[in-house]
Amino acid sequence: MSKVEQTLSLIKPDAVERNLEEEIKQFFIKSGFKITKQKKVKLEKKDAEIFYKVHETKPFYNDLCEYLSSGPIVAMILEKVDAVSENRKVMGATDPNKADEGTIRKKYGLSIDKNSVHGSDSIENANKEINFFFKT
Repeated sequence: MSKVEQTLSLIKPDAVERNLEEEIKQFFIKSGFKITKQKKVKLEKKDAEIFYKVHETKPFYNDLCEYLSSGPIVAMILEKVDAVSENRKVMGATDPNKADEGTIRKKYGLSIDKNSVHGSDSIENANKEINFFFKT
């Protein structure tokens, strides 16, 4: 039986800059998610490096950290049955050009880098990422 999970979602700088915060939140709500916590923050690059540490060996790591710290973001805890996998479906593929119609990245993403949203890719990472933004 599936259970209610929590996952982290970020509305990235490109979407915040284009004033898409409310539209994207409504997209999640209409997809059955409950936003249990949210806050708008501006990360320092060193914080982005900690957040994306899982990618530090990849060639895009530095650009990713620069981008995430380039402007305000909205961090949210989303709750729903199978939240991690459901959020991945709602977001769509990392590359907006390859994302399915009706997904957030297809609708709002500008490029593979500026794809408007981030979502945890596993329960384990969701827990780490939630704790990063919402230390209890």
